[in-house]
Amino acid sequence: MTATPEQRLAQLGLTLPPVTAPKGNFDAWVLDGSTLYLSGKGSPQREDLSLVPKVGREISAEQARAHAHEVGLHLIATMKAALGDLSRVRRVVKLLGMVNAAPDFTGHTEVINGCSDLLVEVFGDAGRHARSAVGVGSLPRGFAVEIEAIVSVTEQA
Repeated sequence: MTATPEQRLAQLGLTLPPVTAPKGNFDAWVLDGSTLYLSGKGSPQREDLSLVPKVGREISAEQARAHAHEVGLHLIATMKAALGDLSRVRRVVKLLGMVNAAPDFTGHTEVINGCSDLLVEVFGDAGRHARSAVGVGSLPRGFAVEIEAIVSVTEQA
């Protein structure tokens, strides 16, 4: 018998973080038929916004990869809040990963792999997805990484 996504999370020793309300006039997710759209999520939340971390300058690609892994946990938590049961995830269809990078940084894909690898660990082949990983000049709230997702879901049982 195949493990459920919740069982895989437990096997990996991972706990989903609480889902927080958006800080703006938008929703954390929109479920339209069998498609779940997840708003961009950044992590970790930072108190001191005076120094914005640029990947490849203030933080390493490996540190940013850990941020992307954490963002992946937040995305999974949002999926669970939206669907009630992670077994309803039919397929993670697409990710857009944005990296707050120094101009000469080129390791964007390696950074976003932190999220992509987690999704495959938790959802198996259903976690494999199309993806874009881009460098940007800035991100809200001093995030080093922000990721949004599109997920195909099954009807509620």
